[in-house]
Amino acid sequence: MRFRRRAVPAPPPVVEPPRLLSRPWTLSVSVAAPPERVLAHLTDPARMADWLVMHSGWPAAPPGALVEGGRFAQRVKLMGTPVEVRWTVRGLSGRTVWLDGTGPMGIEVGVYLSVAPSDGGTLVRLDGGVQGGPTDGPLGPMVARSLTEALRASLERLARADFTGPSSGSDRTLTLIKREKPGTIRHLRTGREIDPWTPVIVGIGQCRERTTNPAAGDPVSLAARAMESASTDILIEHNLVTSADTVGWVASVSWQYPDGAALLAERVGARPARTVQTGLFGGDGPLRLVNDLAAAISRGESRIALIAGAEAAATAAAAERAGKPLDWPTQPDGTAPTRTLGTDREPNNAAETAAGLVSPLHFYALIENALRRRDGLSVAEHRKKITELWSRLSQAAAGNMYAWLQEFRTPEQLATVDGDNRLVCAPYTKLLAANLQVNQASALIVCSAEVAREAGIDQRLWIFPHVGAHATDEWHVTERADLTRSPAIHAIGRAVLDHTRLTIDDIRYLDLYACFPSAVQIAAAELGLPIDDPERPLTVTGGLTFAGGPGNNYAGHSLANLCFRLRHDPGSYGLATAVGWYMTKHAATVLSTDPPVGEFRDIDADIRLHRPTRSVALNADRSGIVEAYTVTYRRDGTPEAGIVTEILDDGSRVVRATEPLDGDPFDDTPVALPPPGEPPVVVEWHGPVTVIRLNRPAVRNAVDLATARGLERAIDEFEADPDARVAVLTGNGPMFCAGMDLKAAARGEYPITEGRGLLGLTAEPPRKPLIAAVEGAALAGGFELALAADLIVAAEDALFGIPEVKRGLVAAAGGVLRLARSLPRATALELALTGEPMPARRLHDLGLINRVTPVGKAYATAFDLAVSIAAHPALAVLLAKRIVDEQGDWTSAEAFDHLSEIAGVVLGSASFDLPKAYRRADRERS
Repeated sequence: MRFRRRAVPAPPPVVEPPRLLSRPWTLSVSVAAPPERVLAHLTDPARMADWLVMHSGWPAAPPGALVEGGRFAQRVKLMGTPVEVRWTVRGLSGRTVWLDGTGPMGIEVGVYLSVAPSDGGTLVRLDGGVQGGPTDGPLGPMVARSLTEALRASLERLARADFTGPSSGSDRTLTLIKREKPGTIRHLRTGREIDPWTPVIVGIGQCRERTTNPAAGDPVSLAARAMESASTDILIEHNLVTSADTVGWVASVSWQYPDGAALLAERVGARPARTVQTGLFGGDGPLRLVNDLAAAISRGESRIALIAGAEAAATAAAAERAGKPLDWPTQPDGTAPTRTLGTDREPNNAAETAAGLVSPLHFYALIENALRRRDGLSVAEHRKKITELWSRLSQAAAGNMYAWLQEFRTPEQLATVDGDNRLVCAPYTKLLAANLQVNQASALIVCSAEVAREAGIDQRLWIFPHVGAHATDEWHVTERADLTRSPAIHAIGRAVLDHTRLTIDDIRYLDLYACFPSAVQIAAAELGLPIDDPERPLTVTGGLTFAGGPGNNYAGHSLANLCFRLRHDPGSYGLATAVGWYMTKHAATVLSTDPPVGEFRDIDADIRLHRPTRSVALNADRSGIVEAYTVTYRRDGTPEAGIVTEILDDGSRVVRATEPLDGDPFDDTPVALPPPGEPPVVVEWHGPVTVIRLNRPAVRNAVDLATARGLERAIDEFEADPDARVAVLTGNGPMFCAGMDLKAAARGEYPITEGRGLLGLTAEPPRKPLIAAVEGAALAGGFELALAADLIVAAEDALFGIPEVKRGLVAAAGGVLRLARSLPRATALELALTGEPMPARRLHDLGLINRVTPVGKAYATAFDLAVSIAAHPALAVLLAKRIVDEQGDWTSAEAFDHLSEIAGVVLGSASFDLPKAYRRADRERS
């Protein structure tokens, strides 16, 4: 028996829809909630999965607040198949949201929502339709019916939703901002036409609180005061702060908040769609945050962003000394920002920890003495150099009304050891080190040029971020080849100058991160700057000793001070740098009152960055050349302990804890340090193909901890590199890999990494294709590395085996598991139980090895194979690999559902051209 749906007359449209499509729909539902709350629910991307039954995910990061003219992509299920639809917000007001979308093969979709009060609740009306592509043919009615039923079910789900709870976390109500999509905006002073989504810093605020009374404010309270100052700085009636769609928070150390941005938003009356917080430790955080949110504005994902950071460390320290608990804000368990920016890991390696090399003061002092040795200076000559440098910083701080120590200090004062300037860590006295016990805050208001124009902000206040960049040096200091160099700073400097088409001489105002003198000297050298130019000092803020070192947020004050200088010198450029950990994490930002020539970019300069390394010898019983040293001091000024690094004949470094050194350990005429030696893993880049070489031929490429870490980093960077499609893993010398370095393991150095497990790869192989090129033999862990690859190319004389059973062990890096899945059971058991190797030809015949080559040709063949794979569209390659990798876990009943879901990502891509794909296939067949 067939039942017909009862016809229900549709109510008149709340607002007339913008257009009528060839296969239309009109649906409505009553919801027991106020219209403004319902519309906010409907337009919050974070809630779409709650009510829109077709929603199946996001192809990239979820969009934030919807703004008129904004664009975003979404995955929806169309007749059971996931497809990608690219939406444009055509209309947005307090009553409507109009979305026009394009789907695969030219399909057009319109979704036009409107709300109106109705009997104590809300009438929701959904107009729209579908047309174009296959919907204009015989499939049209079926597609339209499927979409209509899905939308009807969505409205029914909406009617059952709970609108009574408060909005918090990712469910915060959005502020909907009405705007028309404008054309370019004329910059009056330069006459240039600029894109309306160009990011602009319009509000600048700082705060310094001298009292240590806890009632004077926790970090968020100080930041709210700075944000109020930033809002006042704009000199307009419209309050951009309360209209912000994004709030960013530089994580505070003196009082840690799970989501400081949410507390700040609440304090200043903002209702953002998203909050972003930097990682817990890192002075690079403020620049990373500004660069990240400026990029979001340039992409149309945000219109107004608030950025703030603060510390109340002076108050916290006073409370601790007095034994008084702080009654500052807390947040419920599970509170988290929408997004956390940046990553962190353990800052010290085992050798550093064992030697007592564990704090920033120790590391920067050690590096300082390495600089002295490199420059061939005596203790007195070097002291003069760094005290003159730091005196110039104090001069900048003396003119900074927000500085913590507003007093000029002469080089002689800084060099004099007394009760107020005691030795802390040679060669540093207290006034040559960062001063963290301060109460300070900074705030910026960043928006699009379009918003700035609409709000009537005087263009003379506009500061344009032109470009940002970030990179990391070798993570552990003692594993860097040269303590006096920073490849990462060199890379970010080159990146920002190349993007802006400037030279370093074009930068008028500078603020180099100045925690310790060694940091400034290295940064200046990498950027090509003199440290003693009176016409262009290296800071406009004063450094962390004098201006103050508010935890992670010093660079927030750098930006505020640079903006102030640039406003008073139109057309000039400013550069800020920032540092996290021990000259480890770096960021840079270029600013100007002149608009940028191109689009703002936040450049990841880590990609394809070469970082020379040294191995670190543990428990070395032989002496080397003293490279660097420091002496720590007690509070009473007496020496406590010494720390020395030496370079051994083989180029490795040893870190020693010693008694306090008496005198200068450097020779009058320093000899050259031995070169660092070959790294255990070498990476080469050939366009879309990355080559990763195990580089320990003297021990048959056996994997120790340093090799495992090098391999993990190489794989991580291959995955992150947008231009890298395929990787080839091979070994230098006559053998691919003999497995784990047993001698190192006997010393307790097991090759296990935090991310990818045993051997730095086997627990988590890359998502992108990896080809193993095997010459000689792949034994034990070497075979397991090859098995973790997707394809294996082997020389005809290559041998493969897992001999662990002969030593009473089991191949624990996945070898037995992967063999059992790839080979007949009998063959897998023969390899696992006898421990005897098998030749490449036999394993090729059994399907484990893809290609067998003449001796010496495995790498060349693997490289050619990688090139052929890289020539295909990257998404199709990744998804095909994913199907092969995951299908073994699918039941027969669900296999085709999973297949359709994965394949639909390609087929549903709005950029997928099916006729073009067929034409390409015809050409290849012919």
